[in-house]
Amino acid sequence: MGGNPSSRPRRTGEKIGWIAGWIGAFLWVAVLSIVFFARGRPLVGGVGLLIAALAVALVLRFAPWRHPRTAYWKLMLAPYAAVAASVAWAVLAFGEGALSAEGVSPWSLAVILPMLLPFWTAGRRRWIDGER
Repeated sequence: MGGNPSSRPRRTGEKIGWIAGWIGAFLWVAVLSIVFFARGRPLVGGVGLLIAALAVALVLRFAPWRHPRTAYWKLMLAPYAAVAASVAWAVLAFGEGALSAEGVSPWSLAVILPMLLPFWTAGRRRWIDGER
């Protein structure tokens, strides 16, 4: 692909994948926030919506095409921090007692370990690597 920027591939699919994938990862936060509003807990619902909005901002801010020479693992740290904040928010919102009553234990967190696979599968890759 020559020096002419218009001749370079736009990589629209990859951009949609980054944005839609991450936003999909936070959709549960927005839905749960609405549930909290409906149940008369506006503070908890508002905090959830704030976390979801912050997550979307982080996803867009740390998009790999905005930082083409930065490894993906570094760019994924901010959205993953928002995931951690979302989980902490949900645990606090429901209360520890409610979670243990439903059979949730610290071992239940093991099911989220596969979420960390992108650090190993795409971690060292950079956006610019796909343009060669």
